[in-house]
Amino acid sequence: MLSSMNTPQPYSRIATHPVMPAATHDERARFDTIAQLANLLASGVVPRIREAYDSRASAAFESTHGRRPADRRDALSALSSDPAWISWSSLRRHTMEMRQQIGRMLVLRQLPELRRRVDELNAGAATLKLDPGFRPPRYLSVLDQHCMPGGYLAVDEIDPLLAPANYDAGIFATTGGAGGPWSDGAGRALLSWMEQSPRLPERPLRIVDLGCGLGHNTVPLAQRFPDAEIIAIDAAAPMLEYGHARARAMGIGNVTFMQADAEGTGLPGGEWDLVFTTMVLHETSREAVPAIFRECLRLLAPGGLTLHLEQPPFRGLEPFEQAMRDWDGRYNGEPFWTGLHESNLPELLTGAGFAAEGVFETMVTAPPAFPVPSAAGPQHEDYGRAARWYVVGATRS
Repeated sequence: MLSSMNTPQPYSRIATHPVMPAATHDERARFDTIAQLANLLASGVVPRIREAYDSRASAAFESTHGRRPADRRDALSALSSDPAWISWSSLRRHTMEMRQQIGRMLVLRQLPELRRRVDELNAGAATLKLDPGFRPPRYLSVLDQHCMPGGYLAVDEIDPLLAPANYDAGIFATTGGAGGPWSDGAGRALLSWMEQSPRLPERPLRIVDLGCGLGHNTVPLAQRFPDAEIIAIDAAAPMLEYGHARARAMGIGNVTFMQADAEGTGLPGGEWDLVFTTMVLHETSREAVPAIFRECLRLLAPGGLTLHLEQPPFRGLEPFEQAMRDWDGRYNGEPFWTGLHESNLPELLTGAGFAAEGVFETMVTAPPAFPVPSAAGPQHEDYGRAARWYVVGATRS
């Protein structure tokens, strides 16, 4: 019986749909191995790094510099030559690379059949709007985010579906199932907050998701608001192509997947009730974030709400925690991670034109996703893996 320990969900508990690549027993076992290794590094090795930092690394820094580490740069300098940090960092990087390799091999084995299903679901659909002449922002074109070859924009010479299908099949293992069976924890967290918040007093009927990717976090809003018109924007044609087929396979018909730049979508302004992003801002350049906020303001109707879900900013965190959270920005194909988490997003929202009294920040948690049998009957737990996210937002006056 599963305990309440911080244990990854087994890959067998992933939710599937007709477009998702099917995993064999051995492929599931490989994903489980990666998830368990990542969990061991997080729960077993990170505390040892903390001990090393407290017992020797910070003391060595103080001996050299005459002061304690003051920020993430100091903490990282203190840790960079410590064997605990070096071993953990190397192993973590290798788990990310292995996870990508496992996912790519899984997809390659069945790529022709996946292409057939995607084409069938997308055929003649007015809700998929790709632009052959679209040119994505250059900063998105040079990255292998999360060690994913070619990043989100990858158009593999074998088939453009390789990257999005790999992402869909593998994100469950990457997160240890923390996002739930559908890997939609961020979308469910936003919904949970919206349902309890007075900031969105009326049911949103027109919604824009900027940087939707495959639509993992778009679909929960489409299911919750089936009468709403939802536009899901992304720069990556392969992600939109696969995401649209995925949504249709799941019975979602009220989302239009559209290729466009989040800095200037081309959508009509002043007409939208909700404009949101989920774990997108850290994938954009420091210069792009204010432009995206200005576009949110332009899109929103009076009284409309913009929400942006991310990892917490460095602000207020002690130096060791900052250094650990900054690992992705240095070693996991996330060059904009550091700049985003150093930024003061409420100030950027007011700088974009939102009234200061309408700007806010909070923490949100997705509702538990996995049912667990117990002597008291069915219960819901996340085994200590329920993610908490930082949300910054604003209401248009």
